[in-house]
Amino acid sequence: MEAADPRNSVPPGRVTPFFGFVAAVAALAVLLSAGPLAALAGRLAELPAAFWTMAALAVVCDARPFVPPGRRRSSAVFPSTCFTFAILLGWGLGPAVAVQTVAVVVSGWRMGYAAWRSGFNAAQYACALAAASAVTALGPGSIFAGGRLRAVDVLAVGAATAVWFAVNYGLVSTAIRLRFADRWWPGVRSGLGYELISTGSLLLLASVLVTAARASAALIPLVLVPLFAVYRMARLAAEQEQLGALDPLTGLPNRKALLAEVAEQVHLHAERSARNEPDAHLALLLIDLDRFKNVNDALGHAVGDRLLIEVSARLAGAVGERDLLARLGGDEFAIVSTGLAGVDAARETAERLVAALAEPVSLDGLPLDVGGSIGIAMYPEHGEDFATLMRHADVAMYDAKHRNDTIAVYAAESDHNSAERLGLLADLRRVLEAGPAGSAEHDAPVGARGGDGAALPAALPAAAGGPVDAGRPAPAGPGRWRARRHRQRAQPDHPDDLINRIVTAADPIRRRAAEPDAEPGGSGGADAVGPVPQAGPARGDTDGAGRITMYYQPQVAIATGEVVGVEALLRWRHPRRGMVDPEELIRVAEQSAVMRLLTRRVVDDVVEQLAKWSAAGITLRAALNVSVRDLHTGEIADQIADRLARYGVRPDRLQLEITEGALMADPRRVLATISRLHAIGVAIALDDFGTGYSSMQHLRRLPLSEVKVDRSFVLGMADDADDAAIVRSMIELAGALGLRVVAEGVEDERTWRLLHAAGCDVAQGWFYARPMPAGELTDWLARYRPLRPAAREAESRPPQAR
Repeated sequence: MEAADPRNSVPPGRVTPFFGFVAAVAALAVLLSAGPLAALAGRLAELPAAFWTMAALAVVCDARPFVPPGRRRSSAVFPSTCFTFAILLGWGLGPAVAVQTVAVVVSGWRMGYAAWRSGFNAAQYACALAAASAVTALGPGSIFAGGRLRAVDVLAVGAATAVWFAVNYGLVSTAIRLRFADRWWPGVRSGLGYELISTGSLLLLASVLVTAARASAALIPLVLVPLFAVYRMARLAAEQEQLGALDPLTGLPNRKALLAEVAEQVHLHAERSARNEPDAHLALLLIDLDRFKNVNDALGHAVGDRLLIEVSARLAGAVGERDLLARLGGDEFAIVSTGLAGVDAARETAERLVAALAEPVSLDGLPLDVGGSIGIAMYPEHGEDFATLMRHADVAMYDAKHRNDTIAVYAAESDHNSAERLGLLADLRRVLEAGPAGSAEHDAPVGARGGDGAALPAALPAAAGGPVDAGRPAPAGPGRWRARRHRQRAQPDHPDDLINRIVTAADPIRRRAAEPDAEPGGSGGADAVGPVPQAGPARGDTDGAGRITMYYQPQVAIATGEVVGVEALLRWRHPRRGMVDPEELIRVAEQSAVMRLLTRRVVDDVVEQLAKWSAAGITLRAALNVSVRDLHTGEIADQIADRLARYGVRPDRLQLEITEGALMADPRRVLATISRLHAIGVAIALDDFGTGYSSMQHLRRLPLSEVKVDRSFVLGMADDADDAAIVRSMIELAGALGLRVVAEGVEDERTWRLLHAAGCDVAQGWFYARPMPAGELTDWLARYRPLRPAAREAESRPPQAR
């Protein structure tokens, strides 16, 4: 079903300027042609047969204009242009305007134009003819007057042709701009070449037609032969173009046809949106068949082709009459669903497609089960052009595959290659490649004492085997110090400065972040966003990419209150985004080679910090996370061994945490890397225990020393009997396997006592301390006094099971 021509209506808000322009053009046309038209009445009897022949052909040909296949009706070619321009050259402006007006009225009636549209078309042609007539008047006289044509006559005809085209196309372009505002230029620019070929050819043919009329009126109808030949050539070219837009296997439109359809429908839906119509949404659905590669590999490409033909027939039966189904190549199909009220309508279309693929396809008696994953991108919410909609539909489709779902609508958070994330990745690369810019001023506080009571000197001696003074800040002059303080000053979070100062003074984390020399930190601890290893004890601003800092959160033995270790965490304060979510940062980095730089920096910084602590008499174990990419390459084992030797740090002071997801991604390669690290003496911990898919076999085979109970279970222990039971079961299982248990997210005394009663070994969370820079951790250790749980049975009793 062909949609009604949108050019018969004007978008709201554009009515006044547009119709004002139409009225102005009509008035100008009347002013320019009124005199010649008035004089025409007395000349009708004098006009020769050649004129009447051209006039009749102009009206008859415009009764059925040529509409090129694949184009809108507004792109129709009107052959009357050839005849009316010839009449202008031979008999003047009045006869040309009269014939052109009659032809416009006939063609407008045949094509269903609104009255104002036919009136504007007649007016624009009149203005163009008047401008061309003025140019021909500059010549020596009328071309049809007889005698030989001279060079100046030919130049006058060429100039008149150019002026006619310029005036006509300029008026049409201005009208389009007034109607569609910022959407006018792409259509005008793309249509210029087509108009030059089609309309320009007709105008140039007019001079040949006038020359033939000078000899005999009987020669004029012969011009229909070349016109028909041009018509047939254009149609054959259009048919060849259509064949080039079809998939040879399935007969469906291909990517080229899909691009043209989306561009056309975006234009139409933009007009509907401007008129506030409810069905102004468009959906691009991308379908990727599941298990098709298995069919090709097992049964051959011939069977795969037959399967694609059958699938295309099923999909074609599931789409609506107004929708376009296209095959992009391989086992990918796309559908343009138009005239939708919203995303729910697009989901309904997707569900019909899923149902069409639900039944197995029987080929040679063999049932083949093929499903599909469908990604949906909506216009205008997810893009306003083909490239953007296609990319977002592709992102949604892979999101559906990743979630083992059949349908997914595009969501920005699933787009790991969005411009924002690519920019974030580029900033991270600049920070990492720039190298350390100096450690925090707090790395060597004066007068602080370690956990064993030993005094920490103001300047730490170099650790054996490596330079540990590299992180000390360089002296800064007064001018440089002032600039630095100005650059790092935190901006108020609240519009009311007084309230902001009160809130900042009451919250130590906000107070520390507001201090000019404080390390950047978030409002939440590591457990609030998930522990993620990143780089650098402290980094200066690098090309506007911000400052990254390693924070450390204490891990405390519950029974004795002794600080036994820390977990290394990232904090990156970006100059524009503020504090970057570490989980988002890791998701972006893992998709590129930046993850390798990130891991190298993390290992260097953490091992160097361990050497500084050891030289100061602080004995701590530092834990850091590693990604799947690190475990797959195995390079991390060589790097850690080299850094431990360089800084003279004992291997048992370092612990690597791996997640269950990383373990299950490729157990064979992960086990090989973990075994090498275990041989070096580095401890291995299983992070986020209980949230993945670990089996008892993996727990038995892996050289683990510790499991970390995920905070999602620990947080609910005090109020949820099920969570408490799950945590106790994990602790008992780990204890039976001889593994140490660390609980994440311990934020209150009740949870702390319950973990002690359940036999948990170590805890970390805000109950003890939030993550802090290395220098602040040293101060905290000097102030810390061991906290041991009281043996009160009533407070230790878990909640009753439901």
